[in-house]
Formats: sequence, C-alpha cells, structure tokens
Amino acid sequence: MRTLIMGGTRFVGRHIAAAALAAGHDVTLVHRGRSGADLFPQATHRLLDRDGELDALRGTRWDTVIDVNAYLPRQVTSLGEALGDGAGRYVFISSTSVYAPPAEPGFDESSPLLTLPPGPVPDVVTDQTYGPLKVLCEEAARAHFGPDTLVVRPTYVVGPFDHSGRFTYWVKRLARGGEVLAPGYPDRAIQLVDARDLAAFALTPIGGTFHAAGRHLSFAEMLDAVAAEVASAGTTLTWVDPQFLLDAGEDGRTIPLWYAGEDGDAAINTADPAAAIAAGLRLRPLAESIRDVLGEPDKPGLLPAAREAGLLAKWSGR
Repeated sequence: MRTLIMGGTRFVGRHIAAAALAAGHDVTLVHRGRSGADLFPQATHRLLDRDGELDALRGTRWDTVIDVNAYLPRQVTSLGEALGDGAGRYVFISSTSVYAPPAEPGFDESSPLLTLPPGPVPDVVTDQTYGPLKVLCEEAARAHFGPDTLVVRPTYVVGPFDHSGRFTYWVKRLARGGEVLAPGYPDRAIQLVDARDLAAFALTPIGGTFHAAGRHLSFAEMLDAVAAEVASAGTTLTWVDPQFLLDAGEDGRTIPLWYAGEDGDAAINTADPAAAIAAGLRLRPLAESIRDVLGEPDKPGLLPAAREAGLLAKWSGR
C-alpha cells in the first residue's frame, strides 16, 4: 500500500504516519522539514512546501493520499491538480468547527455548515475563517478526488505529542495537586478524541463524512476523570465565574479547552460519533489518554502557576 501523507511529522499527522507504517504501508511524507525531519527513517521524506511548487508530485501514483495540513481550499486544489488521477483514495482531515452554531446536542454529519460572506475567499486562517475555510476544503476535496473521499471531522484531539498542550495542561496541573482553578461553567460540554484513534480511523478503507469523537462530557466530568487518574489527596477544584476570568484578561488561549461563549454555541462539542463507530472507529478509554500524556512537556503561554495563584486569591477575596 503506497501512502502519501501531506504533513505527517506533527501530532495528528505523526500518529497517522506511525499507524500507516505499523500497518505495513510504504509511506511518503511531504513536509517542509521544519519539525520532525528526523522521525520515521523508514519512510520517504519529500521536503516540499505545499504553498509553493508541487510539480515534484506530478506523475506519481498512490493507493491512498492523507491530507492532514490543508486549511485553505486552494491547497487542496493545487494538490489535486498536481496528482491528477494518481491520487487513489483521498482522506481529508477536517474539523467539527465546520458546523454553523447552534448545532443541536447530539448532531450528526448532516447538520448545517458554516459559510463565508460574499466576496473573495480569504487567504488567512483566523478564529472566524477557520471553520468555513475547512468547509470549502471539503468541497474542493470531493470535487478533485471524487465522492468516495473520506472526510474526518474530529473534535478536540488529545494524546501524546500534542504541541498545543491543551489537554496535557489539565493532566499535569491536576497531577501537581493543591487548589486548582477550574473555569466555569462546569456543565459545559467538552468532547475529546485520542489522536491515535483518529489515526487508525483515517486508514479505514471507506468513503464518506464522519465525526471522530468520543462521547461528550461536561467540563467537570473531564476534570474529575483526570483527577481520578493523577491527582493526589487534598487536590481541590475551585470553580471560578467565567466573567471574573474574562475581566481579568483570561480566555481559551491561556486556560485551555475553556469556552465562555453563549450556551447555544457550546453544543458544537456534542457531535454524535455513531456513524464513525459503526464504520470502525475504536475509542480507547480516556484514562489511557490521561496516563499517556502525563510525561509530556509543559506548553509555554498556558496559565502559569503564579498567575493561577493570583487569580484564586482575588477570587477568594472578592
């Protein structure tokens, strides 16, 4: 099985590459060489910038092409034009961020999608354009690679080698113990999938569009699950009002996985994974994901211990 992976050296792509190699695929990774260039010596590495010239891929033939790092529709289009009819089966890693809020809790893959306003397609990915640009990427994928394209829409992806450190923050913070700042609302939905389970599903020889997601939890349930695995005696959660945190200048960039928007928008974290599970998605216990990221490095920029302590002191003294 000749498999071309666009990316393949960071987090989700890294796990897909590892899964493909473990399955005996002849793997070629296309990346810029800026990270993970020393990974997977048994794979072929093609150092190309997908935003530059892809002529080196013309005339090549593959059984499967897995596209991990396309965020703009022109990137999918240029890859399709370069590969022509040599792509074989195409897999596009998308996101549940493609859905228009408010999605109903437990929504399926037919839920309404985001659209861009009239005008030129933006060439910059922002919090506002990320979702609708992924929608256009999906459309470009089907246009160039056919209706049998596999589109995988994951929720929050967790697991080893996560450069965002979002879930890892909570594992390591609760492992340190003491009083832990927990951002309200405790009942807001959160939905996770381990990158290794996503990777295995991406290799499934099927077409269609599927959610890659575990069952949705409340934020409190997620933190309780983490605490049950790693927290020491005496560890406590202090739930802090979201407006207090917003007024203090905190947001989801510093307090990871926290979402303080409107209630309706939070339903985006309740995607129904039933179709993917029926098609072969296998989900490992969350406890395994928790244990496997405990030794990961801290991510700079997330809530520092001194800042957390200061916020807890102000909250207690209000």
